[in-house]
Amino acid sequence: MSLEALCRAAGISRQAYYQARRRQAQREVAEAQILSLVRMLRVRQPRLGTRKLWVRLRPLLAQEGLSIGRDQLFTLLRRAGLLVSRKRGGRRTTWAGTLRVPNRIAGITLTRINQVWVTDITYLPLQNGRFVYLFVVMDLYSRAILGWTVAETLEAHYALTALHQAVQQAGNADLRGLIHHSDHGVQYTSHGYQDALTERGILCSMGEVGNSYDNAYAERVIGILKQEYGLDLPFVDLAQVQTVSAESIHLYNWERPHQALAYVFPGAVYQGHAAGQPFTVYQYQPPAVAVQSKESES
Repeated sequence: MSLEALCRAAGISRQAYYQARRRQAQREVAEAQILSLVRMLRVRQPRLGTRKLWVRLRPLLAQEGLSIGRDQLFTLLRRAGLLVSRKRGGRRTTWAGTLRVPNRIAGITLTRINQVWVTDITYLPLQNGRFVYLFVVMDLYSRAILGWTVAETLEAHYALTALHQAVQQAGNADLRGLIHHSDHGVQYTSHGYQDALTERGILCSMGEVGNSYDNAYAERVIGILKQEYGLDLPFVDLAQVQTVSAESIHLYNWERPHQALAYVFPGAVYQGHAAGQPFTVYQYQPPAVAVQSKESES
């Protein structure tokens, strides 16, 4: 059947047909450019979720005279097989100590940095079947990771190393009255750790024993490091884990837009607030249990 006959059957003119072909070709070229930019961004952050990709893409698209809506980007990445699947799984890293401390952050209104720090520990696998452990301290207001260390054991000494690094990051800030929130792990209930908090006037807060959602934000940031930056993949040795952890935490702090911060980088919020440029006040609420989805909501 000729093109003219096909157009008559479809009720359109040949001119309309060619215009539709041109528009389709233009869309395909634009989509190819967008996918190229997505792949470029994911070289450094291969598991960056679509919402954050969309935020990072917008200035790049503007430079190319392109645009795409968030839902359209989801559809495009789904067609291209580029949606990020959510990873599951976990391993126990802490055992409850005997000390019992109240939860001081339930319902708290966050108004500034160095108001609440949250901390947690996770395991990272090695190729020989063994594990090393990542200790993290995060400022809850800015979501910036202030202190961290990687160690071959779960000794309280390494939790203290991460805490001391966070204190150094805070500079000359007065930390008296700061709330330090953790689980009841023996690392945090140890005499050495508790003494370090008391010496600086830091208030200890702990969630209910066995309730992971009482320390949900610390667990969430560790989940991001594993799901988006590959820290759950087997490493060769401790030195490699330290190198990759340093790079991942830098990317998280300075190149990953955070949804709860209106897509500003956590490091920029912490640094800006420390320089006297306050950010939005919001109410602390533990994250709701996420509905399983193929696409990472992070």
